[in-house]
Amino acid sequence: MRRGRSAPGRPRVCRVDPTITLREATPSDLPPLEEIEAAGDALFVELFGPDPFGPEPREAGEDRATQPGVVIVAVETGTVDGGRSGERVVGFAHVLEAGAEDGEGRGAEGEAHLEQLAVLPSHARRGIGSRLVEACCAWARRRGHRRITLRTYADVPWNAPFYERCGFREVPPIDTPFHRRLVEAEQAVGLDRHGRRVVMARGLDGDTGRQDDGV
Repeated sequence: MRRGRSAPGRPRVCRVDPTITLREATPSDLPPLEEIEAAGDALFVELFGPDPFGPEPREAGEDRATQPGVVIVAVETGTVDGGRSGERVVGFAHVLEAGAEDGEGRGAEGEAHLEQLAVLPSHARRGIGSRLVEACCAWARRRGHRRITLRTYADVPWNAPFYERCGFREVPPIDTPFHRRLVEAEQAVGLDRHGRRVVMARGLDGDTGRQDDGV
């Protein structure tokens, strides 16, 4: 579930790192995702203390790929283990299509939901997170969604403030079965004990966003 991961205005435009490619995940891309999420969660230890999210299991990449929506990965091309050339997954974003899991049909609730965004801390501040957000918005727009939502911490710098720089705005709680389940799941694992959780949304009608990655 989304814990988060850059001033109001237009969606952020960042310099493209030519060593990083975005693509929809293939089966071989999925195994590292759980480790990447765990590394990102470690950043919360400085704010919330040891083991801030308790025993909550992280979702395996293979499980994410079976859900309605898309997993987009950021892949670094260069030198990998042993000094040989290759690829390494360094970040990912997971978008759910709201309503599809209820058999209501794709986009029945008119939006997509950014369920998770995570980048290895070693690759932070390189614009990878912003590019992943834009790729998610482009994917959702092509699928016919009118907006994309997320839930995150209001006051953690790399959460709500980051998403504001990516064109998201805080909105009132959304009363649909999908969003009610999100809140219930967060409360069940105690995410709200660490700070205010908010819903944010970015409209996709007329939003051209960035087209560099072509995901």
